[in-house]
Amino acid sequence: SRPVPWCALHITPQSNLMEIMMTNPDVIYETIILGSGPAGLTAAIYAGRSRCGPLLIHGIQPGGQLTTTTAVDNFPGFPEGIDGPDLMENMRRQAERFGAQFVEGEVTRVDLQERPFRIWTGEEMYRCLSLIITTGASPKLLDLGNEEALYGRGVSVCATCDGFFYRGREVVVVGGGDTAMEEAVFLTRFASKVTVIHRRDSLRATPFLADRALTHKAINFIWDSVLTEILEDSAGVTGIRTRNLKSGNETELACDGVFIAIGHRPNTELFLNQLEMDDDGYILTRNATETNISGVFAAGDVQDHQFRQAVTAAGTGCMAAIQAERFLDNLPYDSTLSCKKGICMPKG
Repeated sequence: SRPVPWCALHITPQSNLMEIMMTNPDVIYETIILGSGPAGLTAAIYAGRSRCGPLLIHGIQPGGQLTTTTAVDNFPGFPEGIDGPDLMENMRRQAERFGAQFVEGEVTRVDLQERPFRIWTGEEMYRCLSLIITTGASPKLLDLGNEEALYGRGVSVCATCDGFFYRGREVVVVGGGDTAMEEAVFLTRFASKVTVIHRRDSLRATPFLADRALTHKAINFIWDSVLTEILEDSAGVTGIRTRNLKSGNETELACDGVFIAIGHRPNTELFLNQLEMDDDGYILTRNATETNISGVFAAGDVQDHQFRQAVTAAGTGCMAAIQAERFLDNLPYDSTLSCKKGICMPKG
């Protein structure tokens, strides 16, 4: 609970804040953010500006999926585009400017059944009054060995993000569901030829999307086949090798890009049996970013299976921070706690 209105609190110097955080087990944070992609960093910026003193916990690769993108052309405010890692670093520096603190660690356990909420990173435990979950979703890959190494050099998991770079080129889309058909049709705006590779002899996509792709003159299909190898040189992707599942025959196809569209997996395992989720594991939210547990909010790809864009993730991160601030402001007075810039401790 919040003992006094945050707007009246004394601002503790940052150096003292870090010492308090790392040495005092009685610390209760007003807001903890899990994840450091566009949603998490935007939440940290807004929470910091509202003087909630957020603590953001991130894994060994901070910045989310954008750190694997060499060029981002569709994030507002950058007319010449910006590298994904640079965008994430700028957002982090902006959050730090407003007092956000960062801790590296893989979260291993979360307890949302008691208040304050508890989060563990190995042996370390953190407690908080409000929690913003921005752990994102991971694209499902083919486990070919070089997919991730070729991100930004011919392999992509987002046609909306990267399709522009394949104007006049030949590309391949792997998958047969709605996502794959949407990606294939979108890519026809840029690519000279789109080839869809699907392991079955019919599409799993909804009839409308399937018909749209099947009747498109710029889309070709390779049925009953799987992609077994992505061919490359020093510059990036040069082609693919496929195997027909019925005949066993292998075929090589030259191409400039490979778009893997076999779905995403939300990173929500930590919250099973605590937060409400849909059948695919995405956290269900209502009234913007609120979850079924008061004081817990979800933003970005962890609750968005439709858009999955950096700018939409940032927008929901903003919403979550504002809603967390309002939640904190409405907490009852607790005379046993003393809070300074987002950090609460027992008095005395």
